[in-house]
Amino acid sequence: MNKPTGPHAEKRLTAMQVKTIAKRGFYGDGHGLYLKVEASGAKRWVQRLTVNGKRRDIGLGSASLVSLAEARERALEQRKVARGGGDPLAEKRRQEALLTFEEAAREVYRISEPTWRNGKHTKQWIRSLEVYAFPKLGDKKVSIIDSADILAVLTPIWTANPETARRVKQRIGTVLKWAIAQGWRSDNPADAISRALPKHDRSTVKHHKALPYSEVRHALAVIKESDATDTSKLALEFLVLTATRSSETRLARWSEIDLRSATWTIPSERMKAKKSHRVPLSPKALEILNSAISYRLKEADWIFPGPTGKPMSDSTFSKLLRELRVGCVPHGFRASFRMWASEQTNHAREVVEFALAHVIKDKAEAAYARSDLLEKRRSIMNEWSEYIIE
Repeated sequence: MNKPTGPHAEKRLTAMQVKTIAKRGFYGDGHGLYLKVEASGAKRWVQRLTVNGKRRDIGLGSASLVSLAEARERALEQRKVARGGGDPLAEKRRQEALLTFEEAAREVYRISEPTWRNGKHTKQWIRSLEVYAFPKLGDKKVSIIDSADILAVLTPIWTANPETARRVKQRIGTVLKWAIAQGWRSDNPADAISRALPKHDRSTVKHHKALPYSEVRHALAVIKESDATDTSKLALEFLVLTATRSSETRLARWSEIDLRSATWTIPSERMKAKKSHRVPLSPKALEILNSAISYRLKEADWIFPGPTGKPMSDSTFSKLLRELRVGCVPHGFRASFRMWASEQTNHAREVVEFALAHVIKDKAEAAYARSDLLEKRRSIMNEWSEYIIE
């Protein structure tokens, strides 16, 4: 940088001078701020600072875009940063590298997508943000989004479409948590707006339709007598006996079964809690596996293959129950098991929770649950099979 023109007086320049100065040179304004005038007449702001013992010249933008007042404000802020031992240039580069909310959301989506098992959920995750969040938040830097911004997204849909609104709120929060991990912000305003939104009426929420446990035996008998494929009937009975989720049973593999120990180990990637789950197999569950062996396809590991040799579709069980007019959905059998265990047995609550592969939320209780209580769960699953199978 050439030697500045004129004395280094505080606020030496005026707005009129910035507009009219035409002679090439550097014109000081204090706090290390200079107006640089090129031979072509172009003008830009430059600040000279000493950062960690070294001189730095930092550009503050064109004088046609940045006013004298704005340049002074930025110069003062950067001088304070430098005096505090910081590096204004590094901070400027960091700010320029910040992603917008849409960019951050798409990055979170990209890195998370391989871990999601449900294709429908995967598409809905980014689509809900495209529809509701990006129009209002998409162009904003993730570092400056605040509660008012999130309220602007959620307020129009909070009461009209409460389930979607809750999901959008959760997904916005996920993106901002990722931004916190990147060091781009220190708070998550999505967690702080609950009191600003009206409470949802949860009385009309529909839960998975379940059968009274006393009717499960009859339901299985109806399924056995139906015209469904043998593999479908075996798979649905296996699902009820093991109290597992639909996807866990449909995607079950022979390589996961240890017949000698009568145990089925479901890998973590198929579990809701992302933790592998051992299922003790009752004698009746083992009988189903023995029957299913005859349907095993060459070079295929699926226990219950569909007609094409691939796993059954996610609608197989629900469609069968609907056609047979069995008054529940597949997931509802888990609720039937839980009510039976609570009302008809003396097994401890944590044993029942482990049988359903639920995460124990009570920290004190979870601290004592060092094992998965497999043998205790074997006892309850044997009792359940005896109760529901004739």
